[in-house]
Amino acid sequence: MNNLREVKNDLLKDWIDYRAETIFAILNVEDKKHTIQFDEITERILKNIPIQNKKYVMKQLDLLDKNYMDYLDYWCEKYYRNGFVDSIELLKTI
Repeated sequence: MNNLREVKNDLLKDWIDYRAETIFAILNVEDKKHTIQFDEITERILKNIPIQNKKYVMKQLDLLDKNYMDYLDYWCEKYYRNGFVDSIELLKTI
């Protein structure tokens, strides 16, 4: 039997991508309180550094943002994939 944790035709990955694309269209008031406000934070940081350092700091902030999003993608996919696979394996025992 195929290992569900390692798949080639990845329906679960497609579902996670779909959720990521559509979730921001349906945020309620409470959800919006808990969003990452990267642009606002970046703007405040850049306002308080010398002009000669802005390009470097912006590059580092962009790198931090990318790294953080990669981190979230990895752990969310791992969480959903393992939860899905665990559920399937549990159902197989019934």
